[in-house]
Amino acid sequence: MSTKVGLIVPHDYKLLSIAAILEVFETANNLFKETKKPFEIMIFQSIEQISEERLFGYEVNSIEESNGTLDLILIPAFTTDNMVEMIAKNMNFIPWLKKQHKDGAELASFCTGAFLFAASGLLNEKLATTHVDACSAFTKAFPLVKLKPEETLTADGSLYTSGGSTSTFHLLILLVQKYCGNEIAVQIAKIFSIDLNRYKQSYFSTFRPNHLHNDTLVAMLQHKIESQYHSIEKLEEITKDIPTSARNMTRRFKQVTGIPPIEYLQNIRVESSKKYLEQTQLSISEIIEKTGYNDPKAFRKVFFKMVGMKPLEYREKFRVQ
Repeated sequence: MSTKVGLIVPHDYKLLSIAAILEVFETANNLFKETKKPFEIMIFQSIEQISEERLFGYEVNSIEESNGTLDLILIPAFTTDNMVEMIAKNMNFIPWLKKQHKDGAELASFCTGAFLFAASGLLNEKLATTHVDACSAFTKAFPLVKLKPEETLTADGSLYTSGGSTSTFHLLILLVQKYCGNEIAVQIAKIFSIDLNRYKQSYFSTFRPNHLHNDTLVAMLQHKIESQYHSIEKLEEITKDIPTSARNMTRRFKQVTGIPPIEYLQNIRVESSKKYLEQTQLSISEIIEKTGYNDPKAFRKVFFKMVGMKPLEYREKFRVQ
């Protein structure tokens, strides 16, 4: 009996995500050749979206008129950075996702698809991940979700999520393994040249400070950290002339940026050190000095925690030739 797989095609979907999902499941089906295909793939949209009877070669089903429960529902990534607006556009999917899960369907999201997934409430108190650069916004929007920013994928009961980029393929291979067995999963990994030993997505993260806000005091501290990170010894040095208490400043800063000032400083320093490792021949000692660290041990500890590998390993992997 084939596994019934429903792929939702919401507003603002990322075409590359849809293509990867369909390509993997279609490839798994093709590997069975003469025998019964393991997956029955179906496309779902909200009825107000549907403009054609077929999409990507599949008949389009409306969530409002669908009957029966699927085995597995897939939520693709989104193209927009405005996740609040995206969720509002796609609210019609949420009751359907919740009902399908209540009736026994497994759910999986890919990359930023986790935002719509989390908006359903199904991820509350569950493990999840998303694109590494969207983690700060995700945590702020869904504090009840146990987000694991460093993980390539998560599996918590019948709920699955993946990080960004090729993490999609890691989750797809896991799902193929579950429904088709290890042999087919290994074949899929070989066909798509996916390294099954890659477990962390933190290697590829890029810290992007949030400057799109109206808090002038927070903006003032951000500017001081970003321009003086290499010479700051104590944060108190650069906050003493900001007209508010240290406690209030920390509270406001975290509320606006998602992280406290000390973590912001660490991110700025690590991001700078990554550029030195990628683009220069400077020694680790020279980089430590240029990024404001006095203790090499502390630098290596923070770097490994944020990036997931040692500085020299990072240089070997990402050095611009």
